[in-house]
Amino acid sequence: MRIAFLCKRRYMGKDVVLDRYARLYEIPRQLARLGHEVHGYCLDYHSADPADQWTHEAEPGSLAWESRSIGTLKLPRLAAYPGHMLRRLRAFRPQVLIGASDIPHVALTAWLARRLGTPYAVDLYDNFEGFGQARIPGFVPALRRATRDAVLVTTTSEPLRQLVLNDYQARGTVISMPSSVDLQVFAPGDKAAARQRLGLPLGVPLIGTAGGLYRDKGIEPLYEAWHRLVARHPGLHLVLAGPYREELPPPQGERVHYLGHLNHAQVADLFRALDVGVISILDTPFGRYCFPQKAYEMLACGLPVVAASIGQMADLFSKTPSVLFPSGDADALARTALAQITRPTMPDVPVQDWSGLIAEIEPALARLA
Repeated sequence: MRIAFLCKRRYMGKDVVLDRYARLYEIPRQLARLGHEVHGYCLDYHSADPADQWTHEAEPGSLAWESRSIGTLKLPRLAAYPGHMLRRLRAFRPQVLIGASDIPHVALTAWLARRLGTPYAVDLYDNFEGFGQARIPGFVPALRRATRDAVLVTTTSEPLRQLVLNDYQARGTVISMPSSVDLQVFAPGDKAAARQRLGLPLGVPLIGTAGGLYRDKGIEPLYEAWHRLVARHPGLHLVLAGPYREELPPPQGERVHYLGHLNHAQVADLFRALDVGVISILDTPFGRYCFPQKAYEMLACGLPVVAASIGQMADLFSKTPSVLFPSGDADALARTALAQITRPTMPDVPVQDWSGLIAEIEPALARLA
């Protein structure tokens, strides 16, 4: 089967192609490893790099990537991109199209599929209506129309699947497929060795998280909880990693360790080094429908967690309610974290790898062709 996969080049601060990062890379890669001929087409919104091409090993199938940048001529390049993609796909002759990553790529995939007479699927790794793009007039209707008419839709969470079924009135098959992690990277390991590699103190309890340290991503309740935890647990230290905005900097103090930006392997080391990982999500359109990848990353490393009881997290940890706290409640977060430090509870949540997840949806894609 020939499959065309359309997405943006930059995803969660990573380069999809060069970093071979997460969902947007693993979906086409795993489909190629199942024996299909897969071409990935990326649009880079930020870089001025020239167009480039790569071929990655993915036997018994094949995986090729193309990237095109809008550079400094943003509007002319954007306006020309649909025509460019139509020409590229006519040359490739895909049997199935998959649109992913944001509203423009989902809408573009639907447009291309109509002109090619080819069935298409849509992958929603978040509720795209919570993205800034959704404020552009016409974008939300375009997203809903393209998703409704797709033959297959994959969502990152069950709440998002229900939104697509009930609000979007999807006509095709809708499957909940959470983002997984590389279980070769995210795995249990030696806590002391991980701390030494990251320059973290030994012999003291550590609590923390990694990712975008932004207000809209839910970091503020953790910061507020930390001010309570400082007094309640004199030996506890806080560890943070990831980008932040000057409007909400990390807390200061000798018991706070800000590690900056970590690569994939270092994030795994962080989750091996911690005693409790924090998954703080707000009760927003984004939070209600997302599936934080860090949840599986932490669990795969054997890290006890505390999580906001919202959206998919409430369901994921329903059998261990002691690790949940009301979304946005800093007092409850502090109490739940202290309980986990004192009497750790490790949720029994299996983490399925990417190969298994994609093998489950591959038959639905094959039926499209």
